[in-house]
Amino acid sequence: MKSHPTRLACAVALALSCAAGPLLAQPAPSQNATINLIRLLVEQGVLKPEQAEALVAQAEAEAVQARDIGAAGAAQAQPGDVRVTYIPETVRDEIRNEVKADVMAQAQAENWAAPNTFPDWASRITVEGDVRVRNESRLFDGGNSNEIINFNKWNENGPIPTVVGNEPYGLAIPYLNTRQDRRNQWRVRARLGIKAHLSDQWEAGIRLASGSDDNPVSTTDTLGNSMGKKNLWLDQVYLRYRPMDWATITAGRAANPFDSTDLLWSNDLNFDGISAAFNKPLSGRPVTLFGGLGAYALDYSSNPWSNDEWGEGKSENKWLFGAQIGAEWRINPRNSLRGSLAYYHFDNITGQRSSACTVYSASDVCDTDWSRPSFMQKGNTLFLLRDIRQWSADPADWNEWQYVGLASEFNLLDVNLRWDTRIMDGLNLRLAGNYVRNLAYDEDKMIGRAGGLYNIASNGTYTADGVPTGVESGPNAWMVQATVGNGLGLINKGDWMAFAGYKYIEPDAMPDGYNDSSFHLGGTNARGYFIGAGYAFEKNVYGQLRWSSSKEVYGAPLSIDVLQLELNARF
Repeated sequence: MKSHPTRLACAVALALSCAAGPLLAQPAPSQNATINLIRLLVEQGVLKPEQAEALVAQAEAEAVQARDIGAAGAAQAQPGDVRVTYIPETVRDEIRNEVKADVMAQAQAENWAAPNTFPDWASRITVEGDVRVRNESRLFDGGNSNEIINFNKWNENGPIPTVVGNEPYGLAIPYLNTRQDRRNQWRVRARLGIKAHLSDQWEAGIRLASGSDDNPVSTTDTLGNSMGKKNLWLDQVYLRYRPMDWATITAGRAANPFDSTDLLWSNDLNFDGISAAFNKPLSGRPVTLFGGLGAYALDYSSNPWSNDEWGEGKSENKWLFGAQIGAEWRINPRNSLRGSLAYYHFDNITGQRSSACTVYSASDVCDTDWSRPSFMQKGNTLFLLRDIRQWSADPADWNEWQYVGLASEFNLLDVNLRWDTRIMDGLNLRLAGNYVRNLAYDEDKMIGRAGGLYNIASNGTYTADGVPTGVESGPNAWMVQATVGNGLGLINKGDWMAFAGYKYIEPDAMPDGYNDSSFHLGGTNARGYFIGAGYAFEKNVYGQLRWSSSKEVYGAPLSIDVLQLELNARF
């Protein structure tokens, strides 16, 4: 407080003098108003009680001194002087309020009114984050096929030689691990975000996250690596404008703006682009409408430098456009129903068969190399992109350096339904369902896009002699889940919940690169169940156990069980 008590004492002394009643007329001042003022300052945290007592004592002494001086002045009054014998109550209140306002303004300006407060800009900053430690085991069936290709690595490390010296499938082709268990892997996730509330309408946000690489569907990293340090990535960066209380516009890289499940979009997935969303309660009705639309950049593609073109290829950008409408109806205090309908159009992500192309080495370029996906998990139907023409008549010199691309187009219809009910006091039940259909699925067009069945790289069917006969795929995916507990969000101490569900995902129901990376270790062409439970040990500290068991829908056998035991904390 240092010099502040002296200033306050002077102010209070003035208030004592003013509250004393008639100036220079009443010998004994009334201190009620002053004491009330000091008590108010104590209650507001401006003064501590012991400081207030000292201040009253000092102010009373100075008030007595002021009255003595006033009395002496009155005794020495000269003819013509005017003596004020009464100050109206309204004037005394005005003086007292002015003194209080001046003191509070000075205290706030100098940041000593309340020692635990911060500058204005600091009060508009919000820090939030979460930490997760997980033990994970991946268990593979011994009867799984050991010839399932890792097409993501194919494109990442490619082009890959599929023909070398007239022998198909060169040694460079990467395969997935399908038979060797990976037990007791310790994995971690950390996310730290900052939100700045710039005004009532504007907000800016930045979030960092861990992750073993820059894939879009997981921010989890595996411990070990000789105690090596782990990576941090820019997970979110955005600006948000709120023109109305119920509407927002967001630009940048931000959280999923759509009502959805991890059947289609991973919980760790963020969207790069611009979104507009609304959430509008209907006046006088127990119904809230919500929805949104957006445009999101998937890839800015172009071919690298080519000797044939003597330059780089033209821009071939890939986009996702989405729109959704939904409603939530609070039927009564115990029941609510929520549903939504969304449509997603993936633009220019399908592979394109190249024109006739001759390659002499891996560095050569064909004109549709840009159409390969930059990230995949597994499951979609793929085909060889390059229409390669051999440069030599000798089969021993032949080679085919290839990339792979998506055979199907993707226009998705996404339907979500959820019913929340209270079974009894303290026990809640949630039933949820999600259905996705690829409206653009067409097997004949897929085969034609590939340039024939011989160029199909996955999900093909063959005779015993290896002759291709067709494509085995489908456009549908669905999920059902039931969750029960006293706190489904696991927020407060003692909250618990348990869940069980089933997923069915045909190979070309959706692009395989964006859904949950845990079930079947990500992607499509998967079916199976999942169960789990969670418990909150403290507020915002909870544990969770999850088990999933899945297998393929079509094609080569691939059965995968995943066990995850984790501890989470959020702040």
